[in-house]
Amino acid sequence: MKGAHHLVVQSAHLKYEMDIVRNITIIQGDSATGKTTFADMIREYVLNGSDTGITVSCDVPCRLIEGNTWKEQLSPIHGSIVIIDEGNKFVASVEFAEAVKNSDNYYVIITRESLQALPYSVTEIYGIHSSGKYNSLEPVYHSLYRIYNSKNVVQGSYDTVLVEDSNSGYEFFSGILGDKVKCISANGRDNIFAILNDRDSSERMVVVADGAAFGSQMSRVSDAIKRIKGAELYLPESFEWILLISDVLNDKEVQRIVENPEDYISSEDFFSWERFFTHLLVSKSNGTYLKYSKDHLNKAYLQDRLVEKVVLRLPDAIKRMLEKA
Repeated sequence: MKGAHHLVVQSAHLKYEMDIVRNITIIQGDSATGKTTFADMIREYVLNGSDTGITVSCDVPCRLIEGNTWKEQLSPIHGSIVIIDEGNKFVASVEFAEAVKNSDNYYVIITRESLQALPYSVTEIYGIHSSGKYNSLEPVYHSLYRIYNSKNVVQGSYDTVLVEDSNSGYEFFSGILGDKVKCISANGRDNIFAILNDRDSSERMVVVADGAAFGSQMSRVSDAIKRIKGAELYLPESFEWILLISDVLNDKEVQRIVENPEDYISSEDFFSWERFFTHLLVSKSNGTYLKYSKDHLNKAYLQDRLVEKVVLRLPDAIKRMLEKA
């Protein structure tokens, strides 16, 4: 399944409305914020249909799975939005992650946990926001709001860039920053939190990580950055996405794709958007002098002409560091 899907779940007094644009959407929040009510309404509608007074409007079917028989429930479901309520421990399992991988469904998971086995985006972690007044005549309108933005902007100067990977992304940033600005690799997203906690409090740092798959790390990393108040978190979709939106390939089709990637990314083929952007850059650059490899940066990407294009897309914190380099 691909594309954006507009979902409206409604009864006489309650209305939930949201756009589901990726294969994994996470709904978080404290008790009494309407999460369970949303799942209950889906459950009632699936079991008893319109006789419940509930309507579900979407261009694809919506289903709910739960409990120890989740595999049997999921097996016949295809091309649907699958809702999973809070308290279902299987969502944290590797077995469930394998089921999501290569699936042609989208998944909306209600949970307060960070799901380490799933590569979900920081921009697809939501809370439920209520607006309007509750009474017998006027619906209560529930919409989703993003809990995290893709970057946390801190004003001032920085002296270190911490890059999630140790491959092409790290090689690019260390290459453009030179010897005057420290650039270090975290050797994986799971290490960023520990590095932030152990670093010198006087060191001001920009953290660069792949936002398309950083959702499971976001809670603790965000808390660490709030505590230390000397770091900026920059979360593009991926390093490959930065190159693609910078139009380094001078390819009009690529620009159409990156403007609305949800229309091109099939959940069956790509576990996360980060994987899709890597595939797109590799396939489009193959056979050219800009042939891309994730493992090792093609030095052609460090040409002044291409670097200038990429820098225009980078946050101000890194631009200020480049002035020192």
